[in-house]
Amino acid sequence: MKAGFLGFALAVALGSSAHAQETDGRWPDGAKAAIVLTYDDALVSQLDNAVPALDEAGFKGTFFLANVRQADVARWREAAAEGHELGNHTMFHACPAAVYPTDPRNTSEAYTVPTMLKEIEMQNVLLHAIDGKERHGLATPCGASLAGGEDYIDELREADLVDYVRAAGPADEVRAGIPNGDIMHVPARGFPDTVTGPELIAYAEEARRGGGMAVFLFHGVGGDYLQVSDSAHRELLAWLAAYREELWVTTLADAVERTKTRH
Repeated sequence: MKAGFLGFALAVALGSSAHAQETDGRWPDGAKAAIVLTYDDALVSQLDNAVPALDEAGFKGTFFLANVRQADVARWREAAAEGHELGNHTMFHACPAAVYPTDPRNTSEAYTVPTMLKEIEMQNVLLHAIDGKERHGLATPCGASLAGGEDYIDELREADLVDYVRAAGPADEVRAGIPNGDIMHVPARGFPDTVTGPELIAYAEEARRGGGMAVFLFHGVGGDYLQVSDSAHRELLAWLAAYREELWVTTLADAVERTKTRH
């Protein structure tokens, strides 16, 4: 059954990749495509399962931290020291109340643009204390860039608080790069918690066949919420490792920097 589904999924991916651009040297070392694995919310299952699996495969992931627990700080510092990217996901993960139940004070409706930018700035301070880096990227909570109903991306761009902004979507299609070269609107694709290894592989295969960039968005890995199973995650990593010479599996910071140099 799994083999049959994999064949079907890859056939679909091959068909849809016909519209993707051919590789033209946009990625290092002649790679055909870039694969970026991102993880949101500073979840324990990421430290327990995702980081060890990435380390075993020799890959680096990008982890967007919010609501960081003091008990986990040392482990995040260790992950950063091993080359994984830590990113800003705000301090309290303020989302629209309708999509993310939380303390009413921490909904995006309760914020203003200045308070949101201040929170992002303060989260940068925490990240610097963990990884020692001066600059970080941001992933918007729930993929929504709203504070008090106003979009804050233009003000964030002007404030120069972050190096790029990753959204939650839409990104069902593999991209030739970052749309319009706008690093403040980097799309990523999330997956349901029923996702299988072959379904994850099909998205990466589309990038490999057609050239482009596939940005994965994960939350829990073998635990917590919105989870991908540990086995499906490891199946994806094993496939990526098998095509290591054709795929540039990298952090989002490095992919963005590469895109910037191409414009």
